[in-house]
Amino acid sequence: MMLALLAGFAALACRLVELQVLRHEELRHLARNNISREMVQEPRRGDILDRNGNPLATSIRVKTVYADPTLISNRFPEVARSLAPLLQVDEAELSRKLNFPTVTTADGRVIPDRYVVLKRKVTEETWSQVRQAMLDLDFGIDERSLPGQHPDRVFLGQLRKSAIGVDSVDDQLRVYPNEELAAHVLGFVGSEDLQVNGMPVTAIAGKEGIELTLDSQLKGVAGWRSTEKVRGRELVTARTEDVRPRDGQNAVLTLDSVLQLILEDELAKGFEKHQPLSICGVIMRPRTGEILAMATLPNFNPANPGGAPADHRRNRMLTDVIEPGSTFKIVVVSAALNDRLVTLGRTFDCEKGSFFYGGRILHDHDPYGMLTVEEIITKSSNIGAAKIGILLGPDRLQAHILNFGFGTRTGVPLPGEVGGIVHDVKKWSKVTIAQLPMGHGIAVTRMQMTLAMCAIANQGVMMRPMLVDRLVDPDGSVAIKYCAQPARQVISPEAARDMVRALKTVTQKGGTATAAAMEHYTVAGKTGTAQKAGAGGYMPGKYVSSFIGFLPADDPEICIGIFYDEPHKGGYYGGVTAAPVFKRVGERAAAYLGLVPDIRTEEEVTGEPREGGNAGARTLSWNGP
Repeated sequence: MMLALLAGFAALACRLVELQVLRHEELRHLARNNISREMVQEPRRGDILDRNGNPLATSIRVKTVYADPTLISNRFPEVARSLAPLLQVDEAELSRKLNFPTVTTADGRVIPDRYVVLKRKVTEETWSQVRQAMLDLDFGIDERSLPGQHPDRVFLGQLRKSAIGVDSVDDQLRVYPNEELAAHVLGFVGSEDLQVNGMPVTAIAGKEGIELTLDSQLKGVAGWRSTEKVRGRELVTARTEDVRPRDGQNAVLTLDSVLQLILEDELAKGFEKHQPLSICGVIMRPRTGEILAMATLPNFNPANPGGAPADHRRNRMLTDVIEPGSTFKIVVVSAALNDRLVTLGRTFDCEKGSFFYGGRILHDHDPYGMLTVEEIITKSSNIGAAKIGILLGPDRLQAHILNFGFGTRTGVPLPGEVGGIVHDVKKWSKVTIAQLPMGHGIAVTRMQMTLAMCAIANQGVMMRPMLVDRLVDPDGSVAIKYCAQPARQVISPEAARDMVRALKTVTQKGGTATAAAMEHYTVAGKTGTAQKAGAGGYMPGKYVSSFIGFLPADDPEICIGIFYDEPHKGGYYGGVTAAPVFKRVGERAAAYLGLVPDIRTEEEVTGEPREGGNAGARTLSWNGP
């Protein structure tokens, strides 16, 4: 008996030496890993707001819902049936997760898994519903008849209260309250694997649009927490480190969500009527360069970018180049006016619609004879513009094209912008000098053309485009305020005034865009219709149609550009497709902004109704937002 006891104590002593001395560090590390947790605290991603403080993108706190299957036991079918509709997951998949799952430890042992993630990104509202559903679970047992400490009563009580829980550190979900509104400006976010303080973490990161451009400002700085967990629950008293995250800054854009809605609504109507490949539009403030609205259709939902083809996510205002067609005549004619080579009254022979130059025959859409410079803009004469380009000469024309910013990116703070294609003068053919004034032989972005028109509206001063107004810290203080910045004087104020005078005739009787004329505002603008170039030359039946204009013409507040890509129904000329959309956007935008009309109708001057009309039948409101 004594020998047996001594042998037993000797074996126990050896085992204690092994555990406490020989394997001390290994087991201490294993025990530490079983309860210790290093948790990254993700900062709240900053909001994206419109100029009036309306949220365009925001982040909400969400939870990770987990289960302890050891507390559910064989009651997992009832739990899965109750929670599947609330968590919006498949009931069979949820049952599988709750059906006695196991994990393998580092030393090869198989133990029950007491922390099974059921769903991530669960809102507070859904979690409240889940918690209530667990408390209301009915297992068909009359628990009131059971004694207080009856095993079944204790088991069911623990199941209802403790079997389902949430992580102590919340996650966040990016939300776009207006769904598709301004999607191409906002972009979207995705997941990104990072190392924070040596710990791996999956964080939200901007992938496109302003979400990508301002990612470093929006995402903030992560914090971390060193603590202990038992059965998936944190022991708050065991925290050793708790570094709070620094939330991201809020970005206030120059966009106005009401103007954005107006623009997208009218583009959608134009898209339905003419069924193009795409339609784009922009509203800008010429004096400041502020982008008030910018849209492209087809659209996508930033909350689910994978639900739309990649082609729909491209911001064609910046990423696609086009031959501008007749809208480019504003560059050539304003250049000649600036250099005092022509006046609006100087006449050019437009050759009855057919002009042979450089081995090519140039055509007009009508057989014009003698036209003044102003009439060349009014009628959009290709031959008249070509002769003005020839008068300018290659070097002078090229200098003005580059000075207007073509060939370089405009600087809109969005990814994917291209600078277009402007060929060096040395590579021009004999006919290039005549083709460029017609908007052929050059590739531009829609934003570049809109900025060129804004410069003419702004007395020849081109402003840098603005999309971000300011960055605001989480406490509400302004961290950075962006101001309007002139880029350069592209033409003289005198030349700009002459161009405005000519552009006003485009929307008047005899012009190419009478459909853009408004009842209460003078409109200045230019149509464009360009046949698309392909591998084998210009493609029949494929056109880019546009209208760019501003109002009120002599004191412009807004400039609007509308661009169609291959309209398939109802005509293809810019004056037929884009001009009516411009008019509807302009009228609604002017009413919303409270712009003062610069045209008074006969009824308003005399106070008497027009013939066949009723003075009280139509009331216009010019109140601001």
